[in-house]
Amino acid sequence: MQDRDATSSTDTLVSPFTFNTTKSLEFGHGKLAALPTLLDMIAPGAVFLVTDPGLLATGIVDRVNALLAAAGRSVTVFSDVQADPPETVILAAVDAAQAARAGIILGLGGGSSLDVAKLVAALVPGHQTLAQMYGVGNATGPRLPLVLVPTTAGTGSEVTPISIVTTGAQEKMGVVSPILLPDLALLDPELTLGLPAPVTAATGIDAMVHAIEAYASANANNNPLSKALAVQALQLMGRALLRAVQDGSDTGARADMLLGSMLAGQAFANSPVAAVHALAYPLGGHFHIPHGLSNALVLPHVLRFNAVVAPQPYAELAPHLFPDLAGLNGQECATALCDRLADLSAACGLPQRLRDMGIDRAILPRLASDAMNQTRLLVNNPRPVTQADALEIYTAAF
Repeated sequence: MQDRDATSSTDTLVSPFTFNTTKSLEFGHGKLAALPTLLDMIAPGAVFLVTDPGLLATGIVDRVNALLAAAGRSVTVFSDVQADPPETVILAAVDAAQAARAGIILGLGGGSSLDVAKLVAALVPGHQTLAQMYGVGNATGPRLPLVLVPTTAGTGSEVTPISIVTTGAQEKMGVVSPILLPDLALLDPELTLGLPAPVTAATGIDAMVHAIEAYASANANNNPLSKALAVQALQLMGRALLRAVQDGSDTGARADMLLGSMLAGQAFANSPVAAVHALAYPLGGHFHIPHGLSNALVLPHVLRFNAVVAPQPYAELAPHLFPDLAGLNGQECATALCDRLADLSAACGLPQRLRDMGIDRAILPRLASDAMNQTRLLVNNPRPVTQADALEIYTAAF
């Protein structure tokens, strides 16, 4: 008699995969107070703090400066980060860090500040130029010690090996390499309490997109860890996003959003995103629409396009975001998810149409053409996307 435990089927084997994430995480209300001690465990020397003008105005940067000064650390603040940071800002930050003889790089803020901090840490040693780093696996290091402290719940940049740079007038390029993962990510939900409702909404939808696209990714490295993290992220954010938008002082909702954003970041860092991001990037490049809002504008339309041929992953995810959809199956459930995501975006107060952002219909073919340049992302989509498909999706979103 054959032992049941000895039987196996090759179709149940887990495919080989790689999973990388940040070396150390610290999460909790009030965790910012521990920053000096945590930095002492990583590296000595002068701190080069990368942030943006908006955060400078909130007083958070002053709090960090006071904490580090009391601990005897010298700090140089670079606060010229812009949304969708151009190469010029990154290179200016590198020059400033080199002049300050930085010993450790501290990124504080939203995704753009964290992305710039990653690249500064990699570029200050002078082993590579920024141009040499573009692409997947081309940044080789070594880098300076790096700590990231997010103040928005959206990008998950604190746990991703990715930095996005605006090159030229409108194009975006990515640097993707494990060396961009920081030594420490410190997540303190209290730092997100002051976020305005529109920013909370856009960054929250962005984080949901990360989880959804990671779960459904056609990438060969789509793996059980990423799927599990994506599910947990959506469970947290599905119950918290609208609460966080409607009541910015809801500490429980803020904590769920920050944790969910980080988990989604871990998911898509290893099971990469796809066509939602590919079609969102031209909107940011041409019209400087914030990344999270760009994702929100195209999200339901891309998912409807995908669900025609690949409904199953969306049907599996739907009940985790919207528990009342648990009774639906297959195509019906996937379609309901698309509709409910659009409803959630509207309930959060986000614009729903490209025309609401002042975009003219005449530029849609140009956007579709530009989206085709995002091959790094499009190859991960569950359904192939042609330029004609992209135009059809933009038209549906118009």
